[in-house]
Amino acid sequence: MFTGVLATFPLHAKPDDDIIPLEGARYFTAWEFPPWAVLMLVTVAGLYLWGVLTLRRRGDAWPVVRTISFVGLGLGSIAVASFSFLGVYDTVLFWTHMIQHMLLNMIAPVFLVYGAPATLALRALPKRQRGWLLAVLHSMVAKILLFPPLTTGLMVASPFALYMTGWYELTLRNDFFHDSLHLYLVTVGTLFFFPLLGVDPVPIKMPYPIRILLFFLTMPFHAFLGVTIMGSSRLIAEEWYLAFDRDWGLAPLTDQTYAGGLMWATGDLTMLAAMITIFVQWIKESNREAKRVDRALDREDAARARAARLGYDEPVSDNHAKE
Repeated sequence: MFTGVLATFPLHAKPDDDIIPLEGARYFTAWEFPPWAVLMLVTVAGLYLWGVLTLRRRGDAWPVVRTISFVGLGLGSIAVASFSFLGVYDTVLFWTHMIQHMLLNMIAPVFLVYGAPATLALRALPKRQRGWLLAVLHSMVAKILLFPPLTTGLMVASPFALYMTGWYELTLRNDFFHDSLHLYLVTVGTLFFFPLLGVDPVPIKMPYPIRILLFFLTMPFHAFLGVTIMGSSRLIAEEWYLAFDRDWGLAPLTDQTYAGGLMWATGDLTMLAAMITIFVQWIKESNREAKRVDRALDREDAARARAARLGYDEPVSDNHAKE
């Protein structure tokens, strides 16, 4: 069944296919909509919107920005990466694949996580199902899968394993592994950003400095790999790309150079934006904590003032003061 679902994702061009050049209007018209792939995204969007509608029917609010983030930007990024010219030409041009890679692995997961789907589910589900979800979120499996050092290691190691071994060429030659890669990129990206952005409840809550550090650590690795790809004089999956014998678009080596530059720039910009977001959250939480402490101190000062007026040496409660 799993293989059947994956097989419904966009068909991927092979060297012996009759490839329409990616030129002019083709950038806007080259869309493919495999029914099951569309159904999967529509189902996820429908479940999210059902949760929002459930809250509103009982009079509870849900931030519009979170709905836009999850449905419009998160799932929308996956749709663009899968169905647009990026998905149609992802086995023909390395730079289109790289944009697709970054959308699936970095851009879409950020928006999906910021949409707070777990929080929405906890508020919308009935009591029993809410208990099941809480049990899952606090299970040992969740603690392992969402352990930030582990997810950071996967985020750093996966691109190196993909492009520095035969894994990438395997995904070009085999549709099952190609579509499995797409699912893997979204999954790893979501597992990475989920505990670090800290929008939803997580089994292990990391301090803000550690979160920022983990984001910071990923940046040089993506930059290094991007620069390595840019500067390489040997084509990745050389036999595959040369077999297309294209007379349009970028030359294969130039195509690879552009792809490396896209990885470098997109990776650094995404991580920098995430670090800034975490820093802003840290400041807001510090301000909230400072206000809470100030209110507590104000209450203590007021209690001391009442005690002084009544001739007590120590602050007294309101009830004691009335007596």
